[in-house]
Amino acid sequence: MGSLLRSVSGVRWGELHDATGAAASGIPPLLSRIAYEDEDTARIAIDDLGDAVCALGFVVGEATAHTVPFLLELVGSPHVACKAELLDLLESICRTDQWHSAAAAAQDRKHDANYRQRTGWEAAARTAVYAGRSVIEGVASSVRPEEATPARKLLLVMDGTPPFPEP
Repeated sequence: MGSLLRSVSGVRWGELHDATGAAASGIPPLLSRIAYEDEDTARIAIDDLGDAVCALGFVVGEATAHTVPFLLELVGSPHVACKAELLDLLESICRTDQWHSAAAAAQDRKHDANYRQRTGWEAAARTAVYAGRSVIEGVASSVRPEEATPARKLLLVMDGTPPFPEP
């Protein structure tokens, strides 16, 4: 994949599922398009990646937490286009609490194991976003408002969205 995203191949994408339930093997090519293609192609890839890692803008999957470090790497790279869109995707991932809300609302214990697994995906994804705070802070200090503004917005969301409680 080049120097950018060089550790993507270290993830066992074929063993993971995305937010739609499909195999996550389509995520690396999308990341590559974002990193190395023109702005229009990158924008389409970000949209497709959003569907895969944060379906409907509020449902994460098993592969989401594995994808976040690469999103942060792209955001931190000086030559990647569409940083605002990447930051918006990270914000959606950070805000996601669909599975935690569903688990809290469910009274049926037969779904506990299923919810526990999915709430773990949400917690891991949010933790991965938090782990990239220094990258996001760096972009927030950019002289380019089209990058700095969504980064600052994401930092505010991170400050107002606490980690999930331990199960």
